[in-house]
Amino acid sequence: MSTLMKYLKPYGFSILSVVILLFVEANFDLALPDYMSRIINYGIQQGGIDSPLPKIFGETTFCQMRFFLNKEESALIARLYHPVSAEAVTSVPLKKDSLSSADQKLYELRSLTQEEQDQLGRLMIRALAAATMMQKMPAGIQAQEQSRALQVEQTGQPHTDQGSAQMLEQFSKAMDAMGDKVLEQMAIARIRQEYEQLGVNLEQLQMSYIVRYGIIMVLITLGSMACIILVGFLASKTAAGAAKQLRHDIFSKVINFTNAEFDTFSTASLITRTTNDITQMQMVTFMSLRMLLFAPIMGGGGVIRALGKAPSMAWIIGLAVLVLIGVIGLVFSIALPRFQLIQKLVDRLNLVARENLTGLMVVHAFNRESFEEERFNRANRDLTEVSLFVNRVMVIMMPFMMILMNLLSIGIIWIGSYRVAQAAMQVGDMMAFMQYAIQIVMSFMMLSMMFIMLPRAAISANRIAEVLETKESITDPQQPVLYKPAGMQRGMVEFRDVCFRYPGADTDVLCHISFTAPAGKTTGIIGPTGAGKTTLINLIPRFYDVSAGSILIDGIDIRTMTQKELRNLIGYVPQRSLLFSGTIEENLRFADEGASRERLLEALKVAQADFVLENPEGLSAPVSQGGSNFSGGQKQRLAIARALVKDCPIYLFDDSFSALDYRTDARLRKALAERTRTSTRIIVSQRVATIMHADHIIVLDEGKIVGQGPHQDLLKTCCAYQEIVESQVKGENIA
Repeated sequence: MSTLMKYLKPYGFSILSVVILLFVEANFDLALPDYMSRIINYGIQQGGIDSPLPKIFGETTFCQMRFFLNKEESALIARLYHPVSAEAVTSVPLKKDSLSSADQKLYELRSLTQEEQDQLGRLMIRALAAATMMQKMPAGIQAQEQSRALQVEQTGQPHTDQGSAQMLEQFSKAMDAMGDKVLEQMAIARIRQEYEQLGVNLEQLQMSYIVRYGIIMVLITLGSMACIILVGFLASKTAAGAAKQLRHDIFSKVINFTNAEFDTFSTASLITRTTNDITQMQMVTFMSLRMLLFAPIMGGGGVIRALGKAPSMAWIIGLAVLVLIGVIGLVFSIALPRFQLIQKLVDRLNLVARENLTGLMVVHAFNRESFEEERFNRANRDLTEVSLFVNRVMVIMMPFMMILMNLLSIGIIWIGSYRVAQAAMQVGDMMAFMQYAIQIVMSFMMLSMMFIMLPRAAISANRIAEVLETKESITDPQQPVLYKPAGMQRGMVEFRDVCFRYPGADTDVLCHISFTAPAGKTTGIIGPTGAGKTTLINLIPRFYDVSAGSILIDGIDIRTMTQKELRNLIGYVPQRSLLFSGTIEENLRFADEGASRERLLEALKVAQADFVLENPEGLSAPVSQGGSNFSGGQKQRLAIARALVKDCPIYLFDDSFSALDYRTDARLRKALAERTRTSTRIIVSQRVATIMHADHIIVLDEGKIVGQGPHQDLLKTCCAYQEIVESQVKGENIA
């Protein structure tokens, strides 16, 4: 996984921006329940009154409060509230036809500092609550106590009347028993009553409060939406960019693989790793930036906000989270092994599909359609069954989540309603707590989904890393030798006691091979199937490296040259003629992009590719994938022409004439000898007729040279060559 982290480094700024935006989005989302609580508590229940500090109050209420205030407290209220007329009131809307406010002296709240607000708030809550309690007393006692309160304020002396002192003590004890929440509600109820008596437009006050906070909630929602869009854009850009670079690097790595590395990975597996596995990584990268980072922020913020609303109910959330974690752990333990199996089954399905598509004609020829269908169905069925099992396990999560959230809501309402009845909690706070609890559970749900996706992504990451971390067995030397041929002719190939065994094999497939292929000459290699002919050819361009001995070109060990320089010296025609989709011209220019049109036509003539020259489309004729719109012989001739476009000192033909008829074979070899007279030609063939006119023939059998020399000499001295000749010509005189 650490190998792949470097692909996110170029997107560090985007990732940082995503984190910041997620914090902003989380704050927006967490603020919505709080504003909803305000609308319910203050806008609906309290008529738009959100503070125990009345904006205005009358002389009557002031007199009632004085009974519970000393001289300093009364002076504080008188200092922070200034007397105004009804027409000068600006803090609350008064009804135009209200006359009650003009009948008494009004006091309006000044602008306060935070310290003054806190100090005055504590004072006014108790004073207004006590005034409410006094209001319920008989009118005569109220008037008497107000008169005493005025006397206390004027003299500055405490109450000396025993009855008043006892009443104050009773009021104080009663308020202490009620608690802050109840006192605050009593104070706000008293403020509402006061506003109504003074002619305040309560409907307008309430509506303005609800509209104001409703607009704030809409703006917060729009801000959250903008964050979601930006996070989605940046996360998609980061994930897609990293995936693009991953695909580029894997392809660059694979295209530089030698045959030794290709033997480690199957073609189907490499395709799956380049497509499906990287797609998994791209999806998980996006989801991680969107959910894995957001869930802890949301969950942590939700816990803090929920505890702020109702600390005593936190155990409900804790219980729900514990149950959720238990179920997630169970699902995780069941699903994880199947996720590891899915990728292997995808490899298997791709392998079967690729084999059938490439070998479709063989399948038709042997009437094996039903067998191959069953083979594909079996691989498809295995993948489907595992995928369905995982999906069935995963689908349990959603109904369980719904049940858990419904039970959580019922529990919060059940316990919260009891606390609301006791005036220990407001309805809005209970609903906000419920929203925070659901957000917390959803955060854990998001984390659980990511924790289930991450193991599968980790498997894909390991498969990708296996390719990227594969050390190439064939590398360029740190100080390469510059190729400089000694004489005019160049391209002499020399094998000096070469041995080779495939990686992981116990025995050599080539043993002590020594021969020289002179420049300007044709060297033929023949032998029975499995003798090692193709392996020997593949050692020259370093598709494999020798296990012992050395191969030299013009006296220079090929391992001391760079692979690019070495392969620039070689024109290679593989045993299996492979053409790329496009046009004939594009395939020929694969050898040399700067080749002239005349050179392309010349190569086609030498390769006896008359079918191209006779085609009206000519070089622009289309080539299907793999050259499937050409016959085997045509593909071989186009592959030979492609090699001839490259003017180089060495040409390797690995059984490249096998699909040609003898007449075409003879014409091609004659034209080839004229076209490449100064180059070294090494031809591997199963047919004696193809190599019998070579200047030098190497006979291989079981990885060893059992004879070498001209055709006539080998007929006399090499039994293996004689057997090959006799098996092909059936006793005819081929000498």
